[in-house]
Amino acid sequence: MEPPFLLVDLDRAPPAAPGGQRVRVAVAAEPRPVDGEFDVLITAAADPPRPWVPSADPYTTAHQLQKTVTRRPDACLALVQVLRLGPALAPPDRLIVESLAYSALQAGAVFRAWLASAPARTPRPAARPVRLRRDGDRLAVTLERPWVRNAFDAATRDALCEALEVAVADPTIARVDLYGSGPAFCGGGDLAEFGTARDPAAAHRVRVHRSPAALLQRCASKVTAHLHGACVGAGIELAAFAGRVTAAPDTVIRLPEIGMGLIPGAGGTASLPVRVGRERTAYLALTGASLTAVEAQRWGLVDAIDEGPGLARATRTGAGD
Repeated sequence: MEPPFLLVDLDRAPPAAPGGQRVRVAVAAEPRPVDGEFDVLITAAADPPRPWVPSADPYTTAHQLQKTVTRRPDACLALVQVLRLGPALAPPDRLIVESLAYSALQAGAVFRAWLASAPARTPRPAARPVRLRRDGDRLAVTLERPWVRNAFDAATRDALCEALEVAVADPTIARVDLYGSGPAFCGGGDLAEFGTARDPAAAHRVRVHRSPAALLQRCASKVTAHLHGACVGAGIELAAFAGRVTAAPDTVIRLPEIGMGLIPGAGGTASLPVRVGRERTAYLALTGASLTAVEAQRWGLVDAIDEGPGLARATRTGAGD
């Protein structure tokens, strides 16, 4: 079996067809055209064009990626394979492929080991995890579990689906504003529920049929996501579907799933590539690196930075009240 990682130094040799089932990484002092041959491209140039990622030391970054791929080969390979397939698939089908890969990894030894080592957490549900407020042709949708940074649990998923079904079905709704109450927009999946679904096949069926991501794909042009604080995992994966994304200056974005032996499972392999490309999406997922609001705007993951007091009030006091 071939090694799961391939590094090509474009300054020393011309790119050859990488081939094989490997995570393909290229480094170069200056960005150059590469015709989609690599999964991640790293350059020493500051603020390079897409799909390149800047790094003060590309070799060190590449070797850190190699360590990650060596430790988590199944998740890393599944990630880049799903991302490579994306452009050839219809948007709804991208979510199905992501979910199939996610379910396969849920049954894997790496995720089970992570789950066994994770501290026990007590679920802290909300009576109403999502609040709605209608004002004329505008609908405000607010995640309402601030005590757990709006961690995304099954009840939140179902409530968000109900809200988005209204937005999809009602032509009189012209705008949907998506908020998170408290100190963070959404801190990602609720770790108190991780691993409670013991049947990955059944979990796949639920993800496909109760999918906020699929509904956001259908009403994206109406939706503005207002980010602040932590936007982790599902928090950015879902928000990235929105037709417009604004971020408060304190916004921090991260995809942590590879560290658990998983890939993004809330639609991130479908939403982020549309905004930043599959290569930068792979970089964020493989490294778990954090993006600030300014960096996210530079990449196109965020459309504008909103420093206005109205946003602060809406997100921290609950726009759905």
